[in-house]
Amino acid sequence: MTTPPPTLLTVPDVMLRLQLGKSKVYDLIRTKRLASFTEGRARRIPETAVQDYIRTRLEDAA
Repeated sequence: MTTPPPTLLTVPDVMLRLQLGKSKVYDLIRTKRLASFTEGRARRIPETAVQDYIRTRLEDAA
């Protein structure tokens, strides 16, 4: 049985999911609070990185 590949999101996808602007998403990436990688000129963010970011924010707020 094979594991499905991770879901990769674009910056606009993350903007919609987190309801944030482009500058804020790039700021999260720049400050290493949101993991990402580039392939050529394409920036990709694993869905698990977005989930980790949300979980961290919720823990910080508690």
